[in-house]
Amino acid sequence: MDEELKALRARIDSIDDTILQLLSERAGIAQLVGRAKKGEKIYRPEREAQIVRRLREANPGPLSGDTIERLIREIMSACRAVEETTRIAYLGPAGTFSQQAVHKHFGHEVEALAEADIDACFQAVETGRADFSVVPVENSTEGVIGRTLDLIVASPLKICGEVMLPIHQTLMRKHGGLGGIERVYGHAQSLAQCQQWLSRHLPGAERISVVSNSDGARRAAAEPDAATLGSEAAAELYGLAVIEARVEDESSNTTRFLVLGQTDAPPTGRDKTSLVMGTRNQPGAVVKLLQPLADAGISMSKLESRPARSSNWEYLFFVVCEGHREDAKLAAALAEIGARAAFLKILGSYPAAS
Repeated sequence: MDEELKALRARIDSIDDTILQLLSERAGIAQLVGRAKKGEKIYRPEREAQIVRRLREANPGPLSGDTIERLIREIMSACRAVEETTRIAYLGPAGTFSQQAVHKHFGHEVEALAEADIDACFQAVETGRADFSVVPVENSTEGVIGRTLDLIVASPLKICGEVMLPIHQTLMRKHGGLGGIERVYGHAQSLAQCQQWLSRHLPGAERISVVSNSDGARRAAAEPDAATLGSEAAAELYGLAVIEARVEDESSNTTRFLVLGQTDAPPTGRDKTSLVMGTRNQPGAVVKLLQPLADAGISMSKLESRPARSSNWEYLFFVVCEGHREDAKLAAALAEIGARAAFLKILGSYPAAS
């Protein structure tokens, strides 16, 4: 063997030994931290966000920032699991994009609980069966998930984190190529995100909406003339062949997920605050509600209206703005909005996703 190559491999072996030693040392210190917390929750969204940001900013390369984040989140997940099991409810079944969002944010060393619907994700945390839940709230192509917004108004849960997950839709079936596909299964959101591609490549195939892409994968596995949309993870899970990857119409297609818990997160220096407010149906009422944010120079990244369930033709307004509810400027603006609004609820302050 070439002597230079042998020397390089010896250096890699030495580095691997050091990494192992440091990982063991980190896990041991995590155990000490767990004991010092004396029963407090081990997962701290603000602390983990600060660690990820610091290492992304200090990253010298050649690994990308996303790779560094993925590695450190898995390390934190493994160290957290040494202290206690973290239970995360998500919109199941296994193989969904929601499960991917859980692993992206919490790592793989958690107990991921697949729930039948978004309602059950909320209930799992409200009843203590899960510590946190991860639920979809909006897609960059297809807009908001109305059920999530409706539930969060009445729920005592707080938003303590967010996950931005690039969504790459995969067309899969039991075997073969595009020929002979009579039906394409998919969640309604997935079908909508791929409608142009389907119209060009499978114009005669029936599009059938199912409760989840995993359900579509299960059906396609049993039907030779059917295909389904979903993640590559679902293809592996259900024994399907990937026919075409990345069939979404928009290459930047992204779904935003919320992390919900019993409390929100302390400030990190780069945070968001979500709130919902209502006003009487009067000319200029919405402008008056938003004026305190404008006066304070606080930027909004989202404004969404939803019908109020309490009365016909009245609406609630969901706002996502920059800053933490404890920041002086935002706290003053929220107090002023509260004085003007017929209804105001702070849904939570949380670290902005990387």
